[in-house]
Amino acid sequence: MAKLKIGICGWGNVATGLYEQLVSENEANANFEICCIGARRDNPICDPGSTKILRDIFAVVEEDIDVLVELIGGVETAKELITRALNSGKHVVTANKAVIFEHGEELIELAFKNKVQLLFESAVCAGTPAIKILSNDLIANKIFKVAGMLNGTTNFILSKMEEGASYESVLQEAQRKGYAEPDPSLDVNGTDAAHKIGILAALAFNSGLPSPNFYIEGIENIQTQDFTYANDFNMTVKHLAVAQLNENGVELRSHPVMLRKDSSLAGLKGVRNGIQFDTNLLGEFHIAGSGAGKESTASGLISDLFALSRYSKSPPMLYPDFSSKPPLQNFDDLIFKYYVYLEVKDEPGVLALISKIFADHTIGFDKVIQKDQLENNNVPVVIFTDPIVESEMQIALKALDSHQEVLNSKIIRIEDL
Repeated sequence: MAKLKIGICGWGNVATGLYEQLVSENEANANFEICCIGARRDNPICDPGSTKILRDIFAVVEEDIDVLVELIGGVETAKELITRALNSGKHVVTANKAVIFEHGEELIELAFKNKVQLLFESAVCAGTPAIKILSNDLIANKIFKVAGMLNGTTNFILSKMEEGASYESVLQEAQRKGYAEPDPSLDVNGTDAAHKIGILAALAFNSGLPSPNFYIEGIENIQTQDFTYANDFNMTVKHLAVAQLNENGVELRSHPVMLRKDSSLAGLKGVRNGIQFDTNLLGEFHIAGSGAGKESTASGLISDLFALSRYSKSPPMLYPDFSSKPPLQNFDDLIFKYYVYLEVKDEPGVLALISKIFADHTIGFDKVIQKDQLENNNVPVVIFTDPIVESEMQIALKALDSHQEVLNSKIIRIEDL
């Protein structure tokens, strides 16, 4: 096994977590030598000892190293750093999902051109193996669908809300515990999960990076009452990212869903991530594990470093062929069952109005629940629909919202896993 000379760029929590693991007393770590660290400032939580420190992160590329580990975050500066390293004949390992999502296709082609490797196991689900499983270990399988809970922050928030806590209080708790950033918008608005499913879709279906624009929705409008109604029918609420291939192209989406509680992913709580692969040979294949934390991310980074140290024997990763990309399906053409929450005035004829609007758009009811008055004297009406095209549901919602008797409306799509 070749000894790798490593240069680390970035000195935040993930970088220090990697450093601590690589310098720990472990026989396997004899295969690695940390030659330098590119850090614009010191980090008081970790002493790098005698390791060479470079204040210019781009200077790391010029050092005598085999692999550059990019942990600076962001997109454009990270892209420039990775580009310079690949053009200099250095391998690159990164945990940066955003730069892979935005520029992955270009960077993979650059790595191929320079006969080096670009590895990014930790870009999706931190240390929970997903990238190399999909690109290497499932190579004998035809993949039909990839569906996952890919953001630990949102799963933590929704798990606590299922226990009765409010969105606002749980978000604050997640920030205190370090699960959510001071600005948590990329987590809670679905963008982080969207980046990850875009990367997985590129590996599974050659869909390209960046992926075309697709439907993204966060968890900001989920309320504890949604869990109450879901529980009445043995369901729960999760945030799911989905990539699916069929005769019409690739379906890509990232949004909240209701799942049956006995489904493969519904039972995952806290910051855990989970992915289901639907394959032709293995059927449904599941992985689950921690999706957050510096130790989990370090696990994925070290996995890539070990893969590189064995590079002389076999390629660490099989890259997708982007020469022929399937089209992206129109989200409005997809078919779902829906949970529909309506807050209406407590007046005669309102249910008849709702039934007529839904009937006009050929939307059938599977179940209808009308609860007691809310504190504001309005009445909640909950409808579980039969399958209907997304575009028809959106038209029906606009029709409902145009009536003064309907004060609030929300839908959550129902996923069958």
